[in-house]
Amino acid sequence: MRSLFSTECHFGAVAIRGVVASIIVFGLASPLSAVAAGLEEDDSSSSSWGLGVAAISSQKAYIDIDRDHNVLPILTYENSYFRLSGPELAFKLPSYAFSDSNRLNFSIIGKYEFTGYEQDDAKILNGMEDRDGGVWAGLKAEWQNSFADISAEYITEVSGDSEGSMFNFGIERTWHFKEQFMFTPRVVVSWFDDKYVDYYYGVRENEVNTSRAYYQGEAAVNFEIGARGGYMFKQKHFMFLDVSVTSLASEIKDSPLVDSSTENRVFLGYIYNF
Repeated sequence: MRSLFSTECHFGAVAIRGVVASIIVFGLASPLSAVAAGLEEDDSSSSSWGLGVAAISSQKAYIDIDRDHNVLPILTYENSYFRLSGPELAFKLPSYAFSDSNRLNFSIIGKYEFTGYEQDDAKILNGMEDRDGGVWAGLKAEWQNSFADISAEYITEVSGDSEGSMFNFGIERTWHFKEQFMFTPRVVVSWFDDKYVDYYYGVRENEVNTSRAYYQGEAAVNFEIGARGGYMFKQKHFMFLDVSVTSLASEIKDSPLVDSSTENRVFLGYIYNF
């Protein structure tokens, strides 16, 4: 999900455009994939890159699991052929512009998802096999228009862990204030197939105990509501705060590993654009 504008507003919009989602896991995966840096005008000969740091605080739905806090570096780079934004790498396909404010973009994407757990993350997970995030790949389409930015992506896990698939559909709109401030609310709907849900929320026969019944996951649909605020100063510095809450599908809430109907994430970051 992205926003494109010219001059200083253009930079601000590019700095917070994204996926998706969520991010992150991140909604459209991670907010890292929603932050793409750039100072140049959006033409085929320009390239831009940025470097920064982010603090992420997230709460998963597993029973008695502690809130997770992490500090991660941010690296972004974009030219006419590909875009690197955090854990996502997108190879650009031919796009179509109806007008300056109405455009369709297509890309092949690959990303690393940080979803997963280790058995010592919570008491309910003791004796469970670890679940890894994995590498995902697929296709993404974005429709940028004067009213909102709409994105859809289909990705599947290719590293041999969950072997699941997901489809993310998101809508966001960016408002600019005094050219330096921006605010972007979003809504993301995410569909997960049965392999994904079973891998992260299922309980296998060899993992059953007195407090953990056998559970086989089914396909599910989650809903995320989030918002991102940003402040740009001196045309090179960008600070942002991203907050999101995800409502979990019943197929996930019914898992014996879960005792919450929602998950949430707070993402605070800074990027210097070169």
